[in-house]
Parts: sequence; C-alpha cells; structure tokens
Amino acid sequence: MRITKTTTLLLLSGVATAALMGQASALEAQAFVDRVAAVYKTIGYDFKFGPATLDGDTVTVEGITIGLTSATPDMKPMSFDTEITFSGVAEGADGSYTADSVTIPDIDTDFSTDPVGHISVADLRIDDLYVPGSDTVPAAAILQLIGSYSTGALSLSRDGVEVASIASMEATSTFNPAQGSADLVDLTSTMSINGISVDLSTVSEEDPQAGAVIEALGLTNVTGDISQDLTWSMADGHMVLNHFLLDFADVGSLDLSADLTGLTPAVLDQIYAMQAKMASAGTPTEEEAQAQMMSGMAIMQGVSIVGTTVRYDDASLAGKVLDFFAAQSGADRATFVAGLKAALPAIIADSGIPALPDLVYPPVSSFLDDPQSLEVRVAPPQPTSILVLMAAAANPASLITALGLAVEANTAAAE
Repeated sequence: MRITKTTTLLLLSGVATAALMGQASALEAQAFVDRVAAVYKTIGYDFKFGPATLDGDTVTVEGITIGLTSATPDMKPMSFDTEITFSGVAEGADGSYTADSVTIPDIDTDFSTDPVGHISVADLRIDDLYVPGSDTVPAAAILQLIGSYSTGALSLSRDGVEVASIASMEATSTFNPAQGSADLVDLTSTMSINGISVDLSTVSEEDPQAGAVIEALGLTNVTGDISQDLTWSMADGHMVLNHFLLDFADVGSLDLSADLTGLTPAVLDQIYAMQAKMASAGTPTEEEAQAQMMSGMAIMQGVSIVGTTVRYDDASLAGKVLDFFAAQSGADRATFVAGLKAALPAIIADSGIPALPDLVYPPVSSFLDDPQSLEVRVAPPQPTSILVLMAAAANPASLITALGLAVEANTAAAE
C-alpha cells in the first residue's frame, strides 16, 4: 500500500513537472516572438504572430499578419496562414535572441479581393537572425538583424493574370566582428534580384492612353535583374555603394554609385528618433515642419559627399522615345532631334547657372544624335558636407565648382 502511494505521488509529480515545463516552453516561445515583433516595430513593421510553440531549440509559429506602423487606412495588413519555423533559437544573457534559420513553407494565397490579388513565393528562407534585447534598439543593432535571406520563384497576379514575377532573390551581409556585437566595426552587403518580369500589357484596360505609350515604347513586357554591392565602416560612417544596378533587356541599364562619409550609427540613431517623433506627432503645422527641417539639417551636417555617379546605358529605349515623340510631332526622328537640340540651350539657360549650358549641352547633344550612354558625376574637390552643397545652391554660379559636376555621353563604363 505504501509502495502504491509512493508510486502514485511520483507519477503525479512527473505529470505536474511536465505540465510546468510545457507552460515554461510556451512562455519562452511567446517571449521570443514578442521580442521579434517589438524589434521590427522600431523599423516600421507591425508583426502579429499566431500561437508559438517550442520544441528543443525550434520555435514554430502558426500564421502571421504583416502591416506597417505608418499605414494609412487604405493600406490593409497582409495575413498568411502558414507555419513559420525558427530553428536553432538561443537566448543571450542580455535578453537578445539568435536563430540559425527561419523557414516558411511555399506561400500561395490571395491578398486582396477587388481586384483579386494573388501571391505565390517558393523557398523563403532567412539565415542568421539576430534579435537585440535592449529596450532601445540602436542603429548598430538594426544593421545586424539579418545575415542573409533568399527566395525562389515569386509571382504576383491580378484577377488571375500574372503581372510580375522574379526567378530568385538573395541578399547577404557580413559583419566585423561577428553578428550581434555592440561594437560593430564594418559590414559588407550584396543583393541580387534575378529574372524579373513585368507584364504591362493590361495597363490599357484602365488607361488606354498610357497603354498606347507603353506599347509604342516596347514596354509591354520588361525583363531584367537588379543588383547591389556596398561596404560600410562605422567609425567614420564611410559608406561606399559600389553599384546599385537596374539592368533590363532591350530597354537599358541605370547604375548608381555613391561614396559618403559621416553616416555613422550615431547619426542614424538621431534620424530614427526624429522619424519616430514625427510619426507620433501627426500632421505638423508650418512652424513644426520648419523646426523638423532644421533638426534634419543639423543631424546631416556631419555627412559629406566624396562622390556619386548616375549612369544610363541605352539598349533601345532612348531611340524608341525619340521615335515616339517625333511621330507625335509629325516629323521624322532626325528633324525632331535637330529641333530639340536647337531648343536645348535656352532650356538649360533657364536654370540661371551661367556655366551649365557649356557643361550639359555638348554631351546631351551627342546622346540625342546617338543614344549610347549618359553619365552624371558629382566629385567635389574634397569631401563636402551636404549642408555646404545646399548652401551653394543658393548661389548657382558656384554650385558646379562645389559639386565638381561632370556630364559625359557615349563613353565606356569604368571598370
């Protein structure tokens, strides 16, 4: 009898312990997803996770609703009834979390009803997720939230017709020292979106005039890729955007590069704080708007431009645009271009910058005659504060020198 009572007590104790452990696991899983939601709210996302459960170091969440904290009433959040798996979850002593990976089953769902919007995404994955634990999330931590993310094929359709798709997307960041360090030294980041396809053939159904222009320019179906590559040092805020390239077949490519200094985490913290204050204050009065502008200028006074370049390489679009407007004017292309070139000096002169016609007219004229490439470069004699350049704009005659502005046409791209 005594043995039976002892056995019963042990069994009851085991059941109670298991129940308590189950409750603790559920609370830990919920604490994790709550922290994820809190962190992402600081950068403008409103995540609402479904029930979360913990199995070992794996947190599984049943469904998510994604919105924007700054959403207007007509911007509805998107809900996905899918399972999200956070693998290799670990909690740090400072209340932070890491997860080796986040995987989501393929999504295939409607997201709007009028018109019917449908999205499908395959192979969604995030690797090296970092969730900082401090009450205030500093910019240095925000920069380290994700090591990499990728998707397979993505498709968007409208009323059953596919309007956009990509073959794959991938972005990767590397951190020095390792991800999650409060003393971030520098980072590198690359991104690629491959196999983009956009179908604009249905635009004419709602806007026949725009549809006719799209068809005339050969833009009913556009395909291409987007890529980016940058490095960023935290101590002096030296960010080098090596390229941000939009490259579309039979259209053209647009490449942006930039070299900035002074864009430190401290500056970003001030920008984020100002944005949060503006969002909570609602529509500002004229005086408040002016004060906000002055605050923004004060924040940016330490950010300088070393140089920046915007380059367009044509792959038929410019020629089609010239042909289209020539036809609209009732002239052939050569006559239309000659008239445009004749009017160009007066158009440029309206800027009030005496040196600008001599700088802009020759390369733009060459591009109109033979559209190959057009490049605009800003290269100040020395790194120049954005505020100094804004002040120089008040005296247009000095702006070109302050910017180190150069315009070139039909030149080979830099290696």
